[in-house]
Parts: sequence; C-alpha cells; structure tokens
Amino acid sequence: MSLLVVGSLALDSVETPTQSRDNVLGGSAVFFSYAASYFTGVRLVGVVGEDWPQEHTDLLGQRRVDTQGLQFVEGGKTFRWRGKYQPNMNDRDTLEVHLNVFADFDPSVPDGFQDSQYVFLANAAPGVQSKVLDQVKDPQLVVADTMDLWINETRDDLVSLLKRVDGLVLNDSEAKLLTGEENLIRAAEQVVSMGPKFVVVKKGEHGALLYSEDGVCVLPAFPTGDVVDPTGAGDSFAGGMMGYIAECDQADTETLRKALVYGTVVASYNVEDFSLEQMKRIEREQIDQRFSEYCDMLKI
Repeated sequence: MSLLVVGSLALDSVETPTQSRDNVLGGSAVFFSYAASYFTGVRLVGVVGEDWPQEHTDLLGQRRVDTQGLQFVEGGKTFRWRGKYQPNMNDRDTLEVHLNVFADFDPSVPDGFQDSQYVFLANAAPGVQSKVLDQVKDPQLVVADTMDLWINETRDDLVSLLKRVDGLVLNDSEAKLLTGEENLIRAAEQVVSMGPKFVVVKKGEHGALLYSEDGVCVLPAFPTGDVVDPTGAGDSFAGGMMGYIAECDQADTETLRKALVYGTVVASYNVEDFSLEQMKRIEREQIDQRFSEYCDMLKI
C-alpha cells in the first residue's frame, strides 16, 4: 500500500575515529525512503537547493521512491550537517548545521500523494508535521518522529500533534525528556496516554522497545562488529518498520512486532558503511536472511 514520508534531504560530512566523508547523501527522508523501498514503493516530499546532485534523485528513483514531491528552491542551498563520532561510535558531536532551504520548508503534498494510507512524519518541527496531516485524506496509519529540540522549544505544538498520530518514534533520552519519567516503561505509558496508540523507543546499540495497550516488546540490536557510520540508523530503522507495515497493509500487534525486527535488521546494514553505501549492496533477500538469523538468536 502507499507509503508517504515527509522530511529532510541533506548533504552530510561525517568524521569517525578512523575515516571521514564529505558531502555524502543524507537526511531523514532519504534514509527512511531507501530502507522502506525494500518492502514497498515510497512517496517522498522534501526540499533541496540548487546544489543538490541529480544523481541522488536518480538513485532514489531507481529504488521505487517517487520524487515528484521534491521541491527545488532556485538559488537555495540544501540542508547540510557535519558531525564527528567519538571512539565508542555511540556519542557524536555536531560540528556544523546549516538548515538552508529546510529552515523555511513548507511541505506541499502533491494531489497524487494525498490518498496515502501510511504516513511517516520524519523529524521536523511539529508545526510542519501538522501541515502534512492537513493535506492527507483519511490515512490508515500515521507515525511521527521527534527530537529533543522540538520537545524543549515547541512542546505545545508537539503535544497537539500527538493527538493526531497513531504512533511515535523517539529515542530513550527523548522519551524521558518528554514525560519526565526515568523508567522507560512508565515513560512509554505516558506517551501513549498523550494520544498515540503505540510508541517505539530507540535505544541505539541496546535495541528498541515497543509499547502499546496490547503489551511490551523489547528487542536487542542486531550484533554486528562492523559499525562504520551510525548516521541515519534511526531513520533506516523507521523505514524498515513502516515499509514492512505498508507491505502487509495492516498494523496489528503481530505485524508491529515483526516490523520492529525488520527495522532492526535494516538499521544493522545501514551502520556498516557511510551514507547508503552498504544499503546499495543488498537486496530484500539479504534482509530476509538476516531476519531469520536474528530470530534464531532470540530463541531460548
């Protein structure tokens, strides 16, 4: 079924303890779209400037990503981010952020996208995310991402948004910040009381937690010794999760739990190289194989 994502497209510069890359493809909507495309077609809405390479648009188009919702700003510059990872590869320092055209992003959902049944609101200001919901018609499932910036600076807008979505994705520190609860189960319970039917709490190398009225599911990360660049892992996780849900065309508890596993598996590939380089080397067959390996690891 139709899957819509609205979020950032970026040019990233990444430093790790052993390597670095400049001006590589990045952005929440990019990582999400590529990950979801293993499972279903994706409709992308975002904004870029004149410096956006056509080869990046072509790459997405080759992966069943419909880019007719991509807005080009004449004379503008694409969102750019520069970051440096610490030796543990979990902590990173943001060295530079240039929002550029993304600072004034006013999403326009094309007519052909407005009937999307599955909607993912990638990380953006809650006001921007709400504008997307104003333009889609009766979606079956809406899931949003958020971050500490919006929790701290636009809390009221975020709380209003939570009443309009079915699911929320955020990391453990953000869940604690949003709710004031140190215990993740209580924090997730509080988030659900704000409106969403379920919440997914990302815990980095420690996996993810799914909380809904039907219960709790906790999964570890897939064990990999090849962590090259963690940038985009959370967005790839969300893309794998939502892509599988859209492929199944349902979001019951069993589907959500399997979607969590697929998100975990896709994210494990994402971290094995810079940008989308490892993702470009694999197809659905490799994802399904790692899915089976992962499930075998969880058996007792």
